[in-house]
Amino acid sequence: LGEPYQWGAAGPNSWDCSGLIMQAWASAGHPLPHWTVAQYAAVTHITLGQLRPGDLLFWGPGGNQHVAIYLGDGTMIEAPQAGQNVTIAPVRWSGMAPNAVRLL
Repeated sequence: LGEPYQWGAAGPNSWDCSGLIMQAWASAGHPLPHWTVAQYAAVTHITLGQLRPGDLLFWGPGGNQHVAIYLGDGTMIEAPQAGQNVTIAPVRWSGMAPNAVRLL
């Protein structure tokens, strides 16, 4: 939390959205590629009504615009965009891909 967004970064001091997800899931023993579209395609899709903490949320067609981790209670952690820091924020439902992703 609080570290800056930087396109293409995967830590430890700055992050882009897919780099944050890649490292978070890798720390739990589940490697993912460093690209939102590949992350969206890599694991099991679930409906948004099935969300549990730890599931991945995507925006744009095929998840091509952004990814965040659902924390529960309508919140997520994300590396939003240039000029912003990694933060916990309310889920933005607008523009979201039709499915979330869960490691089963």
